[in-house]
Amino acid sequence: MTPKPAGPPDGGWGWVVAAAAFAVNGLSYGLLRSLGLALPDLAEHFERSAQDTAWVSALALAVQQAASSGWALVFAPALGTLSRYFSRRRVLAVGLALTGNGASSLLLAPALQFLLDTFGWRGALLLLGAVTLHLTPCGALLRPLALSGDPLAPPRTPLAALGLGLFRRRAFSIFALGTALIGGGYFVPYVHLGPHALDQGMGGYGAALVVAVAAVGDASARLVSGWLADQGWVPLPRLLVVFGSLTGLGVLAVGLVPTEGTEDGWGVPLLAAAGAYGLSAGSYAPLVFGVLPGLVGIGGVVQATGLVMMLMSLGGLLGPPLSGFLRDKTGDFSASFVVCSSFILSGSFIYMGLPRALPTCRPVSPPATPPPERGELLPVAQVPLRSAGGADSTRDTTC
Repeated sequence: MTPKPAGPPDGGWGWVVAAAAFAVNGLSYGLLRSLGLALPDLAEHFERSAQDTAWVSALALAVQQAASSGWALVFAPALGTLSRYFSRRRVLAVGLALTGNGASSLLLAPALQFLLDTFGWRGALLLLGAVTLHLTPCGALLRPLALSGDPLAPPRTPLAALGLGLFRRRAFSIFALGTALIGGGYFVPYVHLGPHALDQGMGGYGAALVVAVAAVGDASARLVSGWLADQGWVPLPRLLVVFGSLTGLGVLAVGLVPTEGTEDGWGVPLLAAAGAYGLSAGSYAPLVFGVLPGLVGIGGVVQATGLVMMLMSLGGLLGPPLSGFLRDKTGDFSASFVVCSSFILSGSFIYMGLPRALPTCRPVSPPATPPPERGELLPVAQVPLRSAGGADSTRDTTC
């Protein structure tokens, strides 16, 4: 019997898994982000309102995640497997994989607009479906990895197999509630950023540029956020609160910024707001999955990833239709982005209940914190405070 390694290898085949997860993320959420450009054509063809057509993306998102079908069959295993291959550089690896979202959006947004102009919405969707078939070889690269923290026996009941027992952990329950609320607003720009730009008078390629700018900011921020989180300078839950709040403010800016878009104009204010939103949303994304091993342990990270996707889908199912409903009532998407930003800010506020999400000072005790692979406590850097007694003396507290 092959002995299990003591911990994640922090490299090796893990980089191949990271590349596969990069492609999976690009062919799933990157495609979903660009798909909003097709909604006006769908609304015109079927003579439906923005609220009705928003259900197209919302249902696709909810079914793929909550029902573990479609893209979820590759996305959750890809992210969960990737987390098992890394420890010290885990969040950076997750951030690298999640840049596939922004990279593919940068390419797919103008490409989809070209396909819509050339082949119509039916031909464009058929071609996108053919491109999505490249998910198959990505799944073949996910080599399983046995670790010492894995359960000794497989789950005996369906509920245990789904990982619902994780909700008995207080920290995970807080995280789950905050994530569900954030999901109510997080995916609205995925669906309605392009239509919002069109409503503001920008042409089809101008709207595609807005989506692409958000994608560039998103992709670059994921790498920087992953690197920053792995340095250990700031606890992951604290970063989660900060970047979650910035994401809410970014969505708010997209809804409130004055626009100057025309068919031949650039719409610079909206482009700037979209870039700010992309930077903040990209910084938040890798932290959501990177914090899971510290909450549930390395043995439950795949189950936890699936649960997180399901929770975000609950909000994602309602957010875009609510956004479309508000657009139908008000005439534009400004109110939609304002309301959805409130969901994100509320979820970020709930994250403040996570261990070490807020700075504290407490007496120093011997380091009894287990490694994050056990999932009992989240790691925190021990920073001694100098006292007035001398350069080498320290107070018996850490922050």
